[in-house]
Amino acid sequence: MTTTITRTQRWVLGLSALASFMVVLDLLVVATALPSIRRDLGASLEDLEWTVNAYTLSFAVLIMTGAALGDRLGRRRMFAAGLVLFAAASAACALASSVGTLVVARTVQGAGAAMIMPLALALLNAAFPPERRGWATGVYGSVTALAVVLGPVLGGAVTQGLAWPWIFWINVPIALLAAPLVSTRVPESRGAGTRIDGAGLLLGGLAATGLVWALVRGNSAGWRSAETVGTAVLGVVALAAFLAWERRAPAPMLPLRLFRSRSFSAGNAAMFFLSASVTGAIFFTAQLFQVGQGLGPFAAGLRLLPWGVLPMLLAPSAGALADRIGARNLIVVGTVAFAAGMSGLALSAAPHASYLVLVGPILLSGAGLGVAIPAVTRSAVSLVAPPDLAKASGVFSTLRQLGGAFGVAIGGAVFAATGGYGSATGYVEGYTPAVLIAATLALGATAAGLSLPRPTTAATTRPAGSLDHPIAVD
Repeated sequence: MTTTITRTQRWVLGLSALASFMVVLDLLVVATALPSIRRDLGASLEDLEWTVNAYTLSFAVLIMTGAALGDRLGRRRMFAAGLVLFAAASAACALASSVGTLVVARTVQGAGAAMIMPLALALLNAAFPPERRGWATGVYGSVTALAVVLGPVLGGAVTQGLAWPWIFWINVPIALLAAPLVSTRVPESRGAGTRIDGAGLLLGGLAATGLVWALVRGNSAGWRSAETVGTAVLGVVALAAFLAWERRAPAPMLPLRLFRSRSFSAGNAAMFFLSASVTGAIFFTAQLFQVGQGLGPFAAGLRLLPWGVLPMLLAPSAGALADRIGARNLIVVGTVAFAAGMSGLALSAAPHASYLVLVGPILLSGAGLGVAIPAVTRSAVSLVAPPDLAKASGVFSTLRQLGGAFGVAIGGAVFAATGGYGSATGYVEGYTPAVLIAATLALGATAAGLSLPRPTTAATTRPAGSLDHPIAVD
């Protein structure tokens, strides 16, 4: 097999990886800036939650719509438009003088991310022949994984060395330089012209926002208040309506037929719970080192490094092992290790706790992620029949982002009820139960893994929708 790639392929790979790096970086770069944002803008815990969740919710709800727009109007065109929108929203985040303005800008930024991520991968797959896609997506994935590692550290360094608005300003020149290069260097491609599921988009957005709103506002507004109960009911009703609509929609945003596969259902459930656990834990632990222990943003980011480094180091081997022995055992072992690490971290946290005491649980949980995530991805996506791969990947990405939003919201509700930002001791008093909840959510992923067929059965090697459950292509 030749290793030569064309100049056009280099441009597609480089620009796709750069754009995805920027989007993933913005999921994590905010973590170590949260205490500074809280001080400068007078933000409450609820405000900080929305700073994270506004991005993840709009990203999650719109990601499949972004893919559909690219298929209909041109992937290159919409990819470039997503970069411009992301740059404009990043500038608005940096210029925000109030939390409300920041949250609105983060919502728009998430919409830009929802156009960038699915189309970056679609353009990459269109540019490379099947025999070279594995190599290309491997490079793309490595660059994206680097963003996970560098996010908290870069956020801390920029916040401490300059100011928190600069974590958003750095996106602007990157996106604005990349957009014209995409328009001139990347060939246009289109998909099958999938119809946009407008009703599904509206109902799914209402369901996710209503449920997250109730969780975030419950402590301050009162759990029995009209606002909390009303938004929770709205979320549940919208969710039921969404599922009913998706069963009969001509071009469903969430193809429910894919969930006939036990592997697909379990893999997506595991990712939802694991993402909820990881995002909630990072949200509070990045602040633990600053609010609870008095460290600077950069030092806090450095202490989070094992969470990103170990998954990057272990994932290739774990992915190869999952191909040989199946996903079930790796998901169970990895998520139990992550839950154990989170429990140890929660119980060891104290204002004067040595990092040598805390780093052990962080290393254990990072190793657990490195083992679990490739197996979860294999279960949810790799066994899907080829015609459904794009839709399955969109569902997986959507549930991953929704899981992150719910994890922050649930952890925030527990933190607000048990602790606060008034002192280091008060922060730790809220941190411990909040992160124990994150550990419990990880066990939800364990339960999902246990529902998978054992590796000795034929079901683990059967593509989703094949044989027993034929899935028609829309």
